[in-house]
Formats: sequence, C-alpha cells, structure tokens
Amino acid sequence: MSWFFDALASGFQYPTDPGRLQQFRIVFATVLALRFALSIGQGGWDRLVPGSLSLRLTEQRFGPTRTRLLASAYRPMLIIRTAAALTLAAGLAPRASLLLVLAGAAMEMLYLKSPNSIHYTLLTGAALLSAGDLGHGLHITHAPSTANTWAQCLLVLITTDIYWNSAWQKLRSPQFRTGLYLAQWIHTYTQVKDQLPYRHEHAIPGFVSRHLGNLTHRDIRLWRLLATTVIAAEIALPAALLFPRTTPYAAAAGIAMHIAFTCLKPRQLVTFSGLTTGTYFAFTA
Repeated sequence: MSWFFDALASGFQYPTDPGRLQQFRIVFATVLALRFALSIGQGGWDRLVPGSLSLRLTEQRFGPTRTRLLASAYRPMLIIRTAAALTLAAGLAPRASLLLVLAGAAMEMLYLKSPNSIHYTLLTGAALLSAGDLGHGLHITHAPSTANTWAQCLLVLITTDIYWNSAWQKLRSPQFRTGLYLAQWIHTYTQVKDQLPYRHEHAIPGFVSRHLGNLTHRDIRLWRLLATTVIAAEIALPAALLFPRTTPYAAAAGIAMHIAFTCLKPRQLVTFSGLTTGTYFAFTA
C-alpha cells in the first residue's frame, strides 16, 4: 500500500522523508528564478513605462491611482522576487524568501491576460509554505518525521488534480482527441516558422516538422495515437508515481512528456513543466 493512503488514514501523522519537500523547494525556486529572469527580457523591464500600451490598459482596468502605485513598485519587485527565488533555492531564510517569491508571482496576475501558470505557482507555493521543515542551506534532511507529511499530501493532490483535469479537458475536445489539433498546429508552424518574430520561443525538432508537418491521413493517424497516449499518461501517472515499483518508470515517462510539451512553447510552459515534474519528489515517502 502506498504511503499516501497510510498518511490519510493516520490523519497525516505518518512519518515521511522531509527531504522530499526540501528537494521540491530547490526545484520550485530554481524554476521561478528562471521565470523571473526571463520576464525581465523581451520588454518585461519596460512593461509599465509612461506611454506604453500596457500602462494604458492597466489604467483602464485599475484607474490612474492604483496604476501609479503598481508602476512605481514594478521594477523593484522584479529585482526583489528574483533575488528571493535565488535565496530560496539556497535555503537562506526559506520561509521569508518563499513569501516574497509568492508575492512577486502574484503581481503578474495584475497585468498578464492568461495567468494559469501563476495560479499553479501560487497553489504549489502555498503547499510548500505549509511544510513544517523547509530545510536550511543546501543540506537535505532524511530523518523521517511528520513535519512535511501534510504539505507532501497536498502536492500529490494538486498534481493529481492537474493531470486528471487536463486529461478530462482533452477527452472532451474532439479536435485534440482525434489528433487534428496537434496536426494542424505543427503544420501551421512548419509553414510560418521563418516569419515568426520570436522564433527562439519554439523548439520543435526538425524531424517532426519534416515528417509530421503535413496534413496527410498518415500524419493525422500518428498525431491521434500521440494524443491518445498523452491522455492515457495523464490519467495513469499520478497512481503510477505513488507506488515504488512503478515510480521510476512513471517519472521518466512524465519527464519525457513534459519535454515534448515544452518544445511547443518553451517560455510559456517552462514554469508548468518544471514545477509539475518537481512535484514528483512528493510522490515518494
């Protein structure tokens, strides 16, 4: 029987390895440091400067007074949250650093149109915040305790919900389920990739564009098979990750799947893929 069910049955008094959450803390902080650093580039530093479109849209949404406050705090917060992510990864004042990281991530909800990755960041960060032993420095503690059992169970539940909800949405989409969405996406990318303003934001391997970039019946059949495989993997992964015999294979399959996801949109999916695969540490006691 998996440790997870024993933890639930004992009211979260089942001892687990606190190092699992400490390892996730390092992954969480590293992924957020990368996200924050990338957000400074490609116009991020000048997002709310006077005369910018983003400033005008923010004024329409919040009014001039609140917008001035946000604009004045924007650049300092970019620096503070990046530094906090680095100190969190290093285990220096981890709880205070985590609070600053979460505040910096939450700031993005004020100006990003599609903040799904921010919601996920805040959710996993809140679970991490509930841990009793975040560790100090880069030292990982392995003495069993109940300090992180509740937080570890939360991360398992969050990841399971993410995977199963994603699988449910894909099952409800005939276009994805039949492989047509993926076939059309790759075909369109193959046709226009040289005209894209930010070509480096995509990492589609050349052999995929050459051999699966057309809309032939063969291509669509292959994409249908891949779509079915993704749905099945998202359904099976949480359970497979929980049981020691299947954990290594499930983790390898999950990492491979997220690498493929990230190739489609590296910058947009680096947070989701990095944090999700990071939660795999929480699936083992």
